[in-house]
Amino acid sequence: MTCRLQYLEAMGIQAWASRRAAAPLSGSSAAAPAAMPRPGAAALSEAVDEAETPAVAAHSPQRPDVSDMDWDALRAAVSQCRLCELHKGRTHTVFGVGDRRADWLVIGEAPGKDEDLQGEPFVGRAGQLLNAMLLAAGLKREQVYIANILKCRPPNNRDPGPEEVVCCEPYLRRQIALIQPRIILAVGRVAAQNLLKTEIPIGKLRGRVHDYADTGIPLIATYHPAYLLRSPLEKRKAWKDLQLATAAVEGSVR
Repeated sequence: MTCRLQYLEAMGIQAWASRRAAAPLSGSSAAAPAAMPRPGAAALSEAVDEAETPAVAAHSPQRPDVSDMDWDALRAAVSQCRLCELHKGRTHTVFGVGDRRADWLVIGEAPGKDEDLQGEPFVGRAGQLLNAMLLAAGLKREQVYIANILKCRPPNNRDPGPEEVVCCEPYLRRQIALIQPRIILAVGRVAAQNLLKTEIPIGKLRGRVHDYADTGIPLIATYHPAYLLRSPLEKRKAWKDLQLATAAVEGSVR
């Protein structure tokens, strides 16, 4: 319990409040709601096929067909990708990391400097806060899968360009189809807006359950850890988002 309270403190949650807020996550004697079943692989693949747009083919005539790739083939395709200009400045591609059968899929924006150097998402200060956020929700980093909208770092950590998102999107959709998560946690404005195909501000997207691309997978939008480092008063809202995501996994909200 002491460690758990430390993680909640990192989230800006006072100990007396966290005991009440975290009670549903810690396995109380009350009957837990039935866990939501994973979507079937066929349904996910169908949703991925339907999500493909003519713009993808127009922007990338030599795109590999990833629809039937396994993890090893998909990772190799990403490592060799030259579909956009970002490959020219990368040190490593950042494929993703974690449990490939995880209930939780965390999706961020794009690799930063540390991620580009190490080839792993969320490894800097923002990654440390993300780890604390997950631990506050009762999850270790290795129990979730973490990926990004982009697999390569944009110059100077700028926002991903639309054509770059189009090039990377099939890789991410294939990862989602392989994982079949019970929840997607969209971390930050760029991730949430691209996954939901909207320009609605993150402040209005968070606080409710969305569906990802007609797959039936619930999606929760929350603030990016880098933003929370700059705006620590918003950590309490992020904690509420994690509680909502937990409830969605358990099937108690939709």
